[in-house]
Amino acid sequence: MLVLLPPSEGKAAGGSGAPLEPETLSLPGLAGARAAVLAELVELCAGDELKAREVLGLSEGLRGEVAKNAGLRSAVARPAGEIYTGVLYDALGLADLPAGARALAERSLLVFSGLWGAVRVTDRIPSYRCSMGVKLPALGALGAYWREPMAAVMPAAAGDGLVLDLRSSAYGSAWKPKGEVAGRTATVRVLHAQVVDGVEKRSVVSHFNKATKGRLVRDLLLAGAVPATPADLVTALRDLGYTVEVEPPAKPAKAWSLDVVVSQIH
Repeated sequence: MLVLLPPSEGKAAGGSGAPLEPETLSLPGLAGARAAVLAELVELCAGDELKAREVLGLSEGLRGEVAKNAGLRSAVARPAGEIYTGVLYDALGLADLPAGARALAERSLLVFSGLWGAVRVTDRIPSYRCSMGVKLPALGALGAYWREPMAAVMPAAAGDGLVLDLRSSAYGSAWKPKGEVAGRTATVRVLHAQVVDGVEKRSVVSHFNKATKGRLVRDLLLAGAVPATPADLVTALRDLGYTVEVEPPAKPAKAWSLDVVVSQIH
C-alpha cells in the first residue's frame, strides 16, 4: 500500500541537527529536479523580498518565510513526519504511533511537495515555504514542472499494491496514476451528512475533510491493514467502522472514487 498525502502549509521550525543532505532523500530519480527547484527558490528569496513574497503568495505577516527559504541549504533538517504539521498531520499523530504502526507508516506514506516533489516521512528536510501552486520565474508552475520527473519514478514507487490518493487537487496535478496503476488507485472524498427538516443533506468541509483523512490513515496503520486493491480498502474501512459508499469504475484502468460519509464534525 502506498498512501499519497498533501503537505501542510505551515511547518514546524527549530530543533537541532545537521542541514539538508539532498542525496539521502527517497526517490533519488527526483534529485536533478529537486536541485533545480531548490536553487531557484533560494536565489529568489535571497534577492528582492517583495518579489519573493509576490511569487510565493505570502502576506506581510509571513515575510519571515522568505528569509527562511533563503537559508534552506544550512538550516536544520528533521524527518518530514516532524516538519509537516496542521489538521491532517495532527489527526494522523505519527509521533505516538506504536512501533508496528510507525514502521508501516514509514513504508507506506509519501508526502507530495512543491519543493521536493515527494518525500517519505523519514526523509530529513528543513522547514520551507513553497506550495505546488507556486509559479517560479524560470521553472514555471510547479504542478506542471513536476509531471515529467514524477511520471518517471512513481510507477516503481507504487509497486504492485493499492495506491490510496488523499492529495488535494493542486498536489494531484503533479502526478496522475495511469493505466494499470490507476486501476488500483482509490481517491477519498469525505462528506458530512446531516438531516435538515427531515431531509439528509451532504457537504464537503475542508478542515473536517483533512482531519477525517488523517484519522482514517491512522486507523489503517493501527490495524496493520495493507489492502491490496480498492475493493480491499472498502472492506478494511467498513471493518473499522467507516461508512463508505463506492461505485466501481466502468473501465479497469480508472481510479476508484470512495465517499466516506460521517455525521459528526470534530
